[in-house]
Amino acid sequence: MNTLRFFARRAAFYLFTAWAAITINFFLPRFMKGDPIQAYLARHRGQVTPEAIDSLRILFGLNTDKPLLQQYVDYWGLMFSGDLGRSLSRGLAPVTDVIAAALPWTIGLVGIATILSFSIGTLLGSLIGWSRGSRADVLVPISTFFSTVPYFWMGLIAIAVFASGLGWFPASHAYGRGSTPSWDPAFILEVIKHGTLPALTIVIASLGGWILGMRNMMITILDEDYVTVAQAKGLPARRVLTRYAARNAVLPQIQSFALALGFIVGGTLVMELVFSYPGVGKLLLEATGAKDYPLMQGLFLIITLTVLVANILADVAYAVLDPRTRQTEA
Repeated sequence: MNTLRFFARRAAFYLFTAWAAITINFFLPRFMKGDPIQAYLARHRGQVTPEAIDSLRILFGLNTDKPLLQQYVDYWGLMFSGDLGRSLSRGLAPVTDVIAAALPWTIGLVGIATILSFSIGTLLGSLIGWSRGSRADVLVPISTFFSTVPYFWMGLIAIAVFASGLGWFPASHAYGRGSTPSWDPAFILEVIKHGTLPALTIVIASLGGWILGMRNMMITILDEDYVTVAQAKGLPARRVLTRYAARNAVLPQIQSFALALGFIVGGTLVMELVFSYPGVGKLLLEATGAKDYPLMQGLFLIITLTVLVANILADVAYAVLDPRTRQTEA
């Protein structure tokens, strides 16, 4: 009963959050200064009739003849039908197609790098916390130092050393010029080679936070009575580490990991700019500069829903690993 009540409360909370986010996503562009239609016409010079301008406003859902409430209702209807509008800066291409073209690059690169960073950092943090006071502690200040270095500096240094200097990796883009995206093994290897350097910089830049967080939680958990009792019973050290200490110490990490997964869709904007990578973050910056409101709305919607889904999965994992959560919130 407590479990059902817990999940019902969380479902109601996330449904309300999703409604609020989508509502803000609808109203925010309409309160911003500037006219996206006029900006579009300025980029496409020529004689445009008033009728054509009115047609564009209707096409982009900016028809001021309709009451705002009716526009809001129409927006929900279009969203449920999968129609996020047309991109002003991408030749009136459907927003869903534009986002779908950029999304795999961001998820493939930033997603894999985030999972690697979390896994390696959590494992190292648990081992360092378990053997506190050993030589392994030196990894904490080293990894923390790299986390404090501005990412664009780290990216530029990596390009200067490993791309320009040693020539081990390409300096930019997701694949070579003249290549056509496909599932051909040669193209896949080319994508991996182009993505290795930015992925490594993401892992190195974020590794310190995971190590430090897990190490501190391990030190706190090791002072708990149930760990002391487990050790006094003579249980193997590996079992005490994995079943008692690490299992409880990783719980706060899961919530942070869920947030990191949610923001994967937003991409690492600085990384995409430094390495000229065709991801969602760079697409959002270009849409903002072009006042492409439909594309901005679509990107914000995808990012928001992804963050919510990631948090839902984190809540489920948290409840499975720690039954006390269900009992407390229920």
